[in-house]
Amino acid sequence: MAKQNADDDSTGAGLSGEAAEATPGTVRGAGALATLEGLIGVIIAIVLAIAGHDKSAYGTAAWFVILAGAVLAAGIGLLRGRRWGRAIVVIAQILLLPAAWYMLSSHRLELGIPVGLLALVTLGLIFAPASVRWMAQAYDVAD
Repeated sequence: MAKQNADDDSTGAGLSGEAAEATPGTVRGAGALATLEGLIGVIIAIVLAIAGHDKSAYGTAAWFVILAGAVLAAGIGLLRGRRWGRAIVVIAQILLLPAAWYMLSSHRLELGIPVGLLALVTLGLIFAPASVRWMAQAYDVAD
């Protein structure tokens, strides 16, 4: 059964059983990358809103604020050791991979390569063994 307040203590010290580990560096690294992604998205939204010449620019800016804001919040959550941010970050990376592929197939290598690598590295960090063990601690799952 899942712990009701698994996110109350970022170190996991309140968990039963063996002494729980602190938030691993892989989770914090994924959180830092997701925070960077969210910040870039919010900056893009601000630029679109300021430079927008038509109504579609404002709609696109609103879309970016919603999505990038969620990724930014999830990244900060992971940096602070909160488990809830993991799902949002994983979904964002899965959505970024086809976007990166589209950029690559459109001969925009300067955009596609960094976006694709960032998504792959973030997924690698979030699914690293230390990250998975940390996430499983909230559910009392034994190794």
